[in-house]
Amino acid sequence: MAKVVVLGAGISGHTSVSYLSKYLKKGHEVVMVSPNSNFQWVPSNIWVGVGLMTPDQVKFKLAPVYKKMGVDYKQALAMAIHPEGDAENEKGFVVIKYVSEDNKDVEEKVTYDYLVNATGPKLNFEATEGLGPKKFTQSVCTYDHAAHAWSNLQAAFDKMEKGERQTFLVGTGHPMATCQGAAFEYILNIAFEINKRKLNHLADLWWITNEYELGDFGMGGAYVKQNGYITPTKIFTESILKEYGVRWIKQAGVSKVEKGVVHYETLDGELSTKEFDFAMLIPGFAGAGMKAFDKQGNDISTTVFAGNGMMKVDADYNAKPYEEWSAKDWPLIYQSTGYKNIYAAGIAFAPPHSMSKPMQSPNGTKIFPTPPRTGMPSGVIGKIVAQNIIHQIKTGKTDHPHEASMAKMGAACIVSAGYGIRKGQAAVMTVNPIVQDWEKYPKWGRNINDTVGVVGTAGHWMKLFMHYMFIYKAKAKPFWWLIPE
Repeated sequence: MAKVVVLGAGISGHTSVSYLSKYLKKGHEVVMVSPNSNFQWVPSNIWVGVGLMTPDQVKFKLAPVYKKMGVDYKQALAMAIHPEGDAENEKGFVVIKYVSEDNKDVEEKVTYDYLVNATGPKLNFEATEGLGPKKFTQSVCTYDHAAHAWSNLQAAFDKMEKGERQTFLVGTGHPMATCQGAAFEYILNIAFEINKRKLNHLADLWWITNEYELGDFGMGGAYVKQNGYITPTKIFTESILKEYGVRWIKQAGVSKVEKGVVHYETLDGELSTKEFDFAMLIPGFAGAGMKAFDKQGNDISTTVFAGNGMMKVDADYNAKPYEEWSAKDWPLIYQSTGYKNIYAAGIAFAPPHSMSKPMQSPNGTKIFPTPPRTGMPSGVIGKIVAQNIIHQIKTGKTDHPHEASMAKMGAACIVSAGYGIRKGQAAVMTVNPIVQDWEKYPKWGRNINDTVGVVGTAGHWMKLFMHYMFIYKAKAKPFWWLIPE
């Protein structure tokens, strides 16, 4: 009998536990540890943030789904990993913390044969002074953040209805933040709602980003096929922002937020400010904050985790110049470097290097996006990690027949504006591979035939359909496994 413990019920962890529970039915134990009681379909939080969906439409309770799957669900926070066990336990175990029925903090040791770390990111608002929904800016990173953003956005719209001009500032809130795509989608939806209300004459829309050029999206930009022409994503992105009446500030690292004003530094070292009435800025991401200890109780966190708190896996983390980095540096199976029965999936694994060229200002401030790993890549990685563990348990072998390098994996991104069957449009961009491979594709870095950009209503329908399709899949409805990640 084998026991597999998965930490984190986000897209990657939930995908892993779904496959593990399906294919390890007899004589094995699958455990999910997550502090969250709900699953959320994160891509649709954008619609919550503009009042087009409610939080209940993008989330559901996890307990009934895991009961149906036969998964032992523990609503708790993973605090520390002991991969070698201790004096009392020969097996590795995780220390989890939860609140008991009598409202006391309780710690528990959960042993495992295999461990999947899919904790996702810590939303590192505190890395930028004044950032976040508890301070001066909004967020759409969670459904409750998005609902709070909508409440404040409504207030801004009400002021506009009374003739008061409003400045909207959307983008990245840290010099090395990622998830530009989510922020980009949000500002387009704000623009759509303003236009729908015929309030354009009272709106100043601004995009602020740490990208060197617009359309970088943390993956070094791309060249896409569009209407028979090959276009850099810089042109693709700029044209969309212009169409929606959005101006921009690029190469900007936000350092501080005060009420109604953002402080930022540009790559040329200039220190500037930008006033706003409403701001939604994506925070930097960090690891979940777990510790790791050896059998003697010594802290080995720096061995197991990278400096950002994310787990080291089968990647090349050796420091070398950007020009020497390769697609081959990226992990294939997401196995811990020190412990063969531990894996990290989704945002929980440490990328070996950025996809965008590292940049810093004359003041030494690093200003460039870190690699995106959300959505489709997280789901695919979560699946192959589960498949490899299932293979090892069923065969007794230690090989990994399933691989998912982001340097071989394609992905699709749909940036939708508006909502409904007849209203709204979307920019659809596909890239293959996600990480540039300049050896295999020396001209474009990617397969230009599979890297495409299209704007239109069909993409919007696709995003709407995907919302319901992936909620269906996540609820483990009949034949859920036939729906791709």
